Amino acid sequence: MSPELILGIDPGTMVTGYGVIQRTSSGDFSLRECGVFRTSSKQLLGVRVREIYEEVKIVINRFDPDVVVVEDVFVGKNARSALMLGHARGVILLAAEVCGVSVAQYTPREIKKAVSGNGNATKDQVAFMVQKRLRLKKAPSPSDASDAVAAALSHSILGG
Repeated sequence: MSPELILGIDPGTMVTGYGVIQRTSSGDFSLRECGVFRTSSKQLLGVRVREIYEEVKIVINRFDPDVVVVEDVFVGKNARSALMLGHARGVILLAAEVCGVSVAQYTPREIKKAVSGNGNATKDQVAFMVQKRLRLKKAPSPSDASDAVAAALSHSILGG
């Protein structure tokens, strides 16, 4: 049986997006909540990842999701960015484990393809498809929140 409540997370050490979707009785999904956690670049990395860890635990405890979906690391031209992203992902995975919630991970390309049909879709295209799939009046904002909701939706398509 597919999960009823899915928490998607778009990790970042400055801005981490999250989105919670729930399966309706008709089998469609509705958006329960989405948003972002922001950390200050003036803080040490250890402080920032602790804040992300704590915020993720709060959301997990508030919604008690069946699964947490985390966007996987994409290594492009900037290895440092991928390394920083890895720190955020690590504490998100730890928070899910501590809370006893299973984790699914998909690459950005897999998420884009599942939600929009195009693995090379732009952020705007993904946000538009999130809006359409969830029958929202407007796309979730900012893009980090929309990307997190897309991650949750992709699980319902790929793994749910």
